Amino acid sequence: MPWEWPVGALCAFLLTIATTPAGVSGAVLLLPIQLSVLHVPSPAVTPTNLLFNVGAVPGGLIRFWRERRLFNDLTWLLVAGTLPGVVAGAIIRVELLSGSTAFMLVAAGVLLPLGLWLALGSQRLPPARPSPSPHARRVIWALSLIVGTVGGIYGIGGGSLLAPILLAAGFSAYEVAPATLTATFLTSIGGIATYLVLQATHGGAIAPDWALAAFLCAGGFLGSYLGARLQRHLPERALRRLLGLIACLVAARYIQTAIQPAPARPAHATTR
Repeated sequence: MPWEWPVGALCAFLLTIATTPAGVSGAVLLLPIQLSVLHVPSPAVTPTNLLFNVGAVPGGLIRFWRERRLFNDLTWLLVAGTLPGVVAGAIIRVELLSGSTAFMLVAAGVLLPLGLWLALGSQRLPPARPSPSPHARRVIWALSLIVGTVGGIYGIGGGSLLAPILLAAGFSAYEVAPATLTATFLTSIGGIATYLVLQATHGGAIAPDWALAAFLCAGGFLGSYLGARLQRHLPERALRRLLGLIACLVAARYIQTAIQPAPARPAHATTR
């Protein structure tokens, strides 16, 4: 057995047990581990990350379902936006776009101040909030559509973008985490399916590292289940600080990705 497989499972377990309570799958933070520690080739890292979301996130979803916290109005609202968004994003990615530098810098510019605000600044808990008005629901749906489209274009999970924005808007972490993880799970399935169709019609293929992905999913599934179970024992303030820290880490990762030189690749190579 290659050493990368059990090490990858351990990394996925530790990462998801920390990120799941905040409603983030952890895939964007797992990506640099795959590249620098596990030595996954760059083209294969995107489908491997999507498979990680599909295989790992259900652990947390099962736990939230057992606690009767999985489905709520926010969950369906996010899914209604992110699912069609990821299909549109995948089509846009294949047909129109190739680079991601501008998006990475914009996303970092949104996440970094939000993360610092949640981690260091605002710890005032939101008051009891009535159900969102029709206008607020339309805004949330539009936001989730945009995030789903971005996820389809650049192969990222939407939770790292949606969760800090929703917390800043006054939603509770106990409500946000099940909703964003459900959206991430369905978005990843939609992304994989759409890319398979587009690759069949446009040619070319990028295969994931199936064996490593299986170990990542196994470790991530267990970690996300335990992370979801841990969430109910954490106070809201701790969850807000945790999500703020994760948002800052994701922003730092985006900045690093945007400024580092792109590796040279053959002109015929196909990327996502």
